[in-house]
Amino acid sequence: MTRIIASGITVLFILFLLRLDRKQNPAASLALWVPTLWILFFLSRSPGIWFGSSGLSMDEGNPFDRVFLGALLLIGLLILFKRYASWVNGIKDNPWLMLLIGYMLISVLWSDIPFVSFKRWNRSAANVIVMALVVAAEVDPRQALMSIFRRVIYVHIPLSFLLIRYYPSLGVQFRQWTGDRMWVGVSTQKNGLALICLFAIFFLLWTFIRRWRKRDISVTWYQAYIEVLLVILTIWLFMGPNHTLTYSATSLGTLAVGSTALICLLWLKGKNITLGANALTVIISLLIIYGTTTPFTGGFTIINPSELLGRDPTLTNRSDNIWAVIIPHAMQNPLLGHGFGGFWTDEMIGAAHGASDAHNGYLDTILNIGFTGLMFSSIFLISSSRKAQMEMMQDFDWGIFWFCIVLMTVVHNISESSIGKLTGLMSILIFVNICLSTAKTNHEESSKEIEGNQKS
Repeated sequence: MTRIIASGITVLFILFLLRLDRKQNPAASLALWVPTLWILFFLSRSPGIWFGSSGLSMDEGNPFDRVFLGALLLIGLLILFKRYASWVNGIKDNPWLMLLIGYMLISVLWSDIPFVSFKRWNRSAANVIVMALVVAAEVDPRQALMSIFRRVIYVHIPLSFLLIRYYPSLGVQFRQWTGDRMWVGVSTQKNGLALICLFAIFFLLWTFIRRWRKRDISVTWYQAYIEVLLVILTIWLFMGPNHTLTYSATSLGTLAVGSTALICLLWLKGKNITLGANALTVIISLLIIYGTTTPFTGGFTIINPSELLGRDPTLTNRSDNIWAVIIPHAMQNPLLGHGFGGFWTDEMIGAAHGASDAHNGYLDTILNIGFTGLMFSSIFLISSSRKAQMEMMQDFDWGIFWFCIVLMTVVHNISESSIGKLTGLMSILIFVNICLSTAKTNHEESSKEIEGNQKS
């Protein structure tokens, strides 16, 4: 099959899938495409890379990205201005998240590169909050959230397959030292593609379970077949050029933990076994502590799942090549850090053997906003876990989805990084937290209003 024919078939397939999403959420407004475009780019390559505009350096960034993402941010703010009453509860119900975002902004003041730090804060922190609130401002935030996630899967999975098979100059990379092939698809590196695949498999699994539990219905007779095809395609991408599930050990481990938790919680529900009020909170807290201590102890100390997945105990030399280099920098200002986005410069990337993050979300948080920022991040994660457990009492399916996203976020950040930068799974968690909190509060307020009208 030629490139042109393959490209045409892929585009038509993606358009068909997006039409299927429209049938599943006909109430979605055109405004929902603003956060859709943002998260599509945020979880893959930046707009500048897609459209061939290269930045001068990591410090200076990409002018095209600033214009494009700035325009989306402006449009998002205009949407929120018109829909004020719809999303305001998303702010009120997430004080710890707002405190974390505010502290990140304040930390720009003590950065060595304050202007660059502010641009990075605006690119990630400001954008993720605005886009999540736009989703929360929809008529049905839960259905809008599902539409966002479906669209990401419907676009990124087929497009990644196309790039890898027919445009290898875009979808395939080679390791600098060994020359081994790496599938990157729509992402910039293999772990980015693995993260997309991880979330796609988990989300579709959760969707299948919802239908099996009669909590959702298919809009067409062939919907299940299409989604099974997407799962098969995603697994193929997940296995990489070596055709092994351990291609990305971190994402595989995270998916295993999330899927196991999902099934176990469903089993407990079926047996009418109620967890203690703090059970899930304790699990999240212990994982945060474990993830924080991992880089300071040189790798896994209690258990070593990396060996079970065929990897070395130093997590592919993270402890030797990255953590040993940057931990002394973290201890220079452990309380406040180097300011949000103020640590990873072109010079520091060279010193850390080409790494652009700490490959540990907790260490990256300490580098950027110190142990103070890590405390705020941890409280947000723990409070999100508590909210998820409370949600299970009212809507069990959404509650377990919420908790599993929290769980996968804290696990994934043991050897990858998203907490301190509000990217990857952390950005997905923020969307889930704001949208589900808003939906719950809006529903409670509507119920009270209806009850009050009936009494009067």
